[in-house]
Amino acid sequence: MSTLALVVAAGSGMRAPGERPKQYRLLGGEPVLRRTIRRLSACSAIDALRVVIDPRHRDFYEESVGDLDLPPPIAGGASRRESVRRGLEALAGEAPARVLVHDAARPLVSPRLCSRVAGALREAEAAIPVLPVTDSLRRVADDRIREEVSREGVYRVQTPQGFAFGAILEAHRRAVSASATDDSAIALEAGMEVHTVPGEEDNIKLTLPEDFARAERILAAERPCFRTGFGYDVHAIDATRPLVLCGVTIPDAPGLAGHSDADVGLHALTDALLATIGAGDIGSHFPPGEERWRNAPSHIFLEHARNRVAAAGGRIEHVDVTIVCEAPRLAPHRAAMCARIGDLLGLPPRAVSVKATTSEGLGFTGRREGIAAYAVATVGLPPGGTDVR
Repeated sequence: MSTLALVVAAGSGMRAPGERPKQYRLLGGEPVLRRTIRRLSACSAIDALRVVIDPRHRDFYEESVGDLDLPPPIAGGASRRESVRRGLEALAGEAPARVLVHDAARPLVSPRLCSRVAGALREAEAAIPVLPVTDSLRRVADDRIREEVSREGVYRVQTPQGFAFGAILEAHRRAVSASATDDSAIALEAGMEVHTVPGEEDNIKLTLPEDFARAERILAAERPCFRTGFGYDVHAIDATRPLVLCGVTIPDAPGLAGHSDADVGLHALTDALLATIGAGDIGSHFPPGEERWRNAPSHIFLEHARNRVAAAGGRIEHVDVTIVCEAPRLAPHRAAMCARIGDLLGLPPRAVSVKATTSEGLGFTGRREGIAAYAVATVGLPPGGTDVR
């Protein structure tokens, strides 16, 4: 085992109001500790993970992460320093080469940052993420400014903090300073050389209510944007042409009139896809008066819409087409239609739906004068992206 993450979750965490410690409160509908563990577990540089908790919080722990495949939690101490030392002592038998110590209250840590810290340990015995101080600094007493503090060479420190395991364990065993606020301070006290890597602004520590509000905003920006597009098309019957629906030629049935092959299903679906990115309709991309589109197979139109969605950074999640006609009976052809649409859009069978219905003899479809199609497409777009045209 080369690199192990030690998650420190033993604090009381009650500065943020709530009925439970902050590491067990919900953030984006998920317990903070669970989200932290998921983020760390997504880092390929981390081989295993252990959690240090307050034994009095065992019920909260089990409720939050008990279903995850984790080793038993380690009992922490009265202070963060004592909890980390106990965690390191518990890992001594496993003797990992490196350890990343991370606060459970930093649930937005990215796998990229974890890899950056772990990578620095190939050359250094200690590495921590830091951020520059951009605000002016003043020393204040009794609500009055007493002096200016230079921000030159001053940085904000984050976790995970990475160390050669044996060195940081020995540093904790020998630590005497009561003023050390994190493990890098203990490492410095022991004479270790601590290197730095760039931190991340979103890797915030949850302490106060406003921290939770900020974290919720960050998560909202990370979530993909889902859009739904609707398409509708209709073509009149033309018995002199073959009938093509959803990319499949239906034998022994009158076809449809149109400039292209008049595939009413793919036309409606093309419009639905274009709608998800606000890219107009099929006619604006393939004007029906242009000779080059005469008798064109409609899969060209659908592939164009698919490519436009991809160029916008979108991913087609699901499509649904409903054909309205009295005849022919389409049930025997439904599987072939779904397969053809799936092939054209690169979708698995579960993401494609094709249905057929009648209008109970009412209207132009009921009189068998034409066939109509409705289509709905769901597309996932990049987080925070709005102008995708």
